Amino acid sequence: MASITINKNFFYHNLNQIALQTGSIEKIAIVLKDNAYGHGLSLMAELASSFGIKHAVVRKTHEALEIETLFDTVLVLGDKAIKHPCYSYALNSLADIAHAQKGAKVELKVDTGMHRNGIAITELDEALEAITKQGLELVGLMTHYRSADVLSSEFFWQQKQFASLQKQVKEAGFSTIRIHSHNSASILRSKSFDEDVVRVGIGAYGYNELPSIFDSIALKPILSLYATKIASREIKEGQRVGYGGNFVATRVMHISTYDLGYGDGWYRHHTDTPFMTAEALPILGRVSMDFISIESNKEQICIMNDAQKVAKQWDTISYEVTTTLHKEIERTIV
Repeated sequence: MASITINKNFFYHNLNQIALQTGSIEKIAIVLKDNAYGHGLSLMAELASSFGIKHAVVRKTHEALEIETLFDTVLVLGDKAIKHPCYSYALNSLADIAHAQKGAKVELKVDTGMHRNGIAITELDEALEAITKQGLELVGLMTHYRSADVLSSEFFWQQKQFASLQKQVKEAGFSTIRIHSHNSASILRSKSFDEDVVRVGIGAYGYNELPSIFDSIALKPILSLYATKIASREIKEGQRVGYGGNFVATRVMHISTYDLGYGDGWYRHHTDTPFMTAEALPILGRVSMDFISIESNKEQICIMNDAQKVAKQWDTISYEVTTTLHKEIERTIV
């Protein structure tokens, strides 16, 4: 199978850059959902903890179970709230409140304009009353920005919405809760930060998705993907390679098969524009479930060391490139 390396020094560089924005390492909550954006849940949790990160964010309780001993707090974004000394749960709707276990620590998410998840602003008083009635411990107030990576006024509009809600919640008697709204894009563009914690996902893994109009903060991609040679052969001019024979040799070529395919989470891209690997070698013809063909005799090839560059070839974003990589691909720290 293919292999992945994770560069520890690059990861710590990225966390340092984010700490410069927040003013403190202790304000960073590392987002580890979806297998740490494809980088490896346990591996990245251990690296983050060793760096001094005290807070983590995951999607489901089973992810929290895997890393709970490494952090002071773990925020679970999308699961039924249960009572636990370390976990808190995002409440995305009034129904979440009704289904939560008595005594659970919860963080109320308010929809300030993204209209995806969260309590409606008009439901805030009802939600606070229900939290108290259900016997839940409110420990946080949160929201999510829909246009933090876009040069527009929407980001500031949502910030103002959230600021007014903070005041309303504190006036209702919840004065000791933590406040957080920033993700990677918003913290990388912010000139000041006065919240309690920032939820850092893709930025920690080395990707700044902000357009060039914003001040550039240099981040370093930490993941590199490699494929190992399985077999080699010489093909003649006119011979075709792979499913459908989409690639036709224009000369005598020495090609090799490498152990990477869409079974590993590698995209089956269009063959009219061949994918160029990190070593500037094109993938020949179609990607199959387990294999790709490349004109090379090297034992190992670096397929990718910057998911943002891959995303440009595939017309997507770095998040999609990394999160699709199969959990069973071996990941090694370098």
